[in-house]
Amino acid sequence: MQIHKFGLATIVVSTLLCVPQAQSADRYGIGRTATPAEIAAWNIDVDRYGNNLPAGSGNVERGRTVFAEQCSSCHGPKGEGGIGDRLVGGQGTLASPKPIKTVGSFWPYAPTLFDYIRRAMPMNAPQSLSNEDVYALAAYILNLNGLVPDNATLNAKSLAAIKMPNRDKFTSDPRPDVKNTACTSNC
Repeated sequence: MQIHKFGLATIVVSTLLCVPQAQSADRYGIGRTATPAEIAAWNIDVDRYGNNLPAGSGNVERGRTVFAEQCSSCHGPKGEGGIGDRLVGGQGTLASPKPIKTVGSFWPYAPTLFDYIRRAMPMNAPQSLSNEDVYALAAYILNLNGLVPDNATLNAKSLAAIKMPNRDKFTSDPRPDVKNTACTSNC
């Protein structure tokens, strides 16, 4: 008898999980379709080419201040690492027995730095930084890695134009089940 009750409960739960969300909202009075404004607020991805980078700009000096206030407790005062990842150095180590993967040594595209900072940092308050502060942090971190000068100001155009040292070191995945797209420009 208990097996039968367990089987019946499994069927009921499985059936409820299979009901489409829109149908369950109508039927059970819970949930709703996201509004275009709600979707737009989460549609913040930036690709490797810099597509979807927002308006705004930030410079190295402002980035130094924001980094000290928001980032240094995890990443160290100069991005050397701490409880958070190391962000600086490592150039020339990727082919060594102990590679150091940092923004300056490993990341192939600068716009993805903006995307990651904006989306995930600081860890205790993701998406809390302004676009200007994110540009400034990207400028400061790239400056610490020797990739932009001390007086650099980054915006959508200038950030997308930075050629990272490891950009050409990634290769396509040779597995037959992975769809590789040929890089025809700006790779």
